[in-house]
Amino acid sequence: MFAFVTLPHRFVHSVAILGHFRDRECEHPRRPFQWFQTTFCQLLNSQHLGFLQYVKNFQPQNQEAKAIRVLLFGAVGAGKSSFINSVNNVLQGRMTDEALACAPFSSSFTKKVNISYDSIKIKNYPIVFNDIMGLEEGDGSGIKTEDIKLALRGHVKEGYKFNPSSPLSAEDPGYISSPSISDRVHVLVCIYTANASQMKQGFLRKMKEIREAASDLGIPQLAILTHVDEACGETEKNLRSVYKSKYLKKKMGDFSSSVGIPMNRILPVKNYSKEIELNPDIDTLIMSALKLMIDFGDDYAAKL
Repeated sequence: MFAFVTLPHRFVHSVAILGHFRDRECEHPRRPFQWFQTTFCQLLNSQHLGFLQYVKNFQPQNQEAKAIRVLLFGAVGAGKSSFINSVNNVLQGRMTDEALACAPFSSSFTKKVNISYDSIKIKNYPIVFNDIMGLEEGDGSGIKTEDIKLALRGHVKEGYKFNPSSPLSAEDPGYISSPSISDRVHVLVCIYTANASQMKQGFLRKMKEIREAASDLGIPQLAILTHVDEACGETEKNLRSVYKSKYLKKKMGDFSSSVGIPMNRILPVKNYSKEIELNPDIDTLIMSALKLMIDFGDDYAAKL
């Protein structure tokens, strides 16, 4: 039987506030959370498709929006491509590799493999992800914050190749002068790894600059905390301990204070990485995050 968090239409409960000290837990989780008990294949035979059916039936309120566009940004190796693959795995019911993912390196692997502004559409679902080069601390490396700001407003043409040395200008052929509603970003998502040390000022400045630009446009913002299994011993043993971990709570609190994203918009997930089969606990966290993106992005697109 398929179980999921029961939520009123277009509303999602606040994410549980998580942890403080590595490898230790609270006595009780901070909010009730129902975990999937079956695999995707079993879900297909269930009378209650729940969340999957919600996403399958979803159509943007604004008919001019062909899909909800989600722009992912974050540090090199944070797990942006892996998150897209993880979402696709769950929705397609099998392991996939839509966005080329990798282990973290010293410089952006996504930049070396694909420096263009490509849209990754989830098959059979009205959801589009934009996976871009990772942010890096130095001004001369990684994607330019100016390019991300232009992407938020829909000015970056599909296939445009980012130049780490020079941002896109209105004279470039990759610039869209009159973007459609579908060209615009509907929700901005920061991907941040739980393994990361304290953020350096240069990187923090870039993140705040991007968030401020999104706020000026009214674009809703979320954060995804990845690698929660690697960062906490108890969560590594049992992913369901994610809502009990004091270490993860502190990690989320520190990130919230540094960047300004509220705690109830920071969602812990584990991306598919070493697994070769779907795992219902991983799916639960991935789907919870995806539903918020869809709902928040749809609300924003409806106002355009």
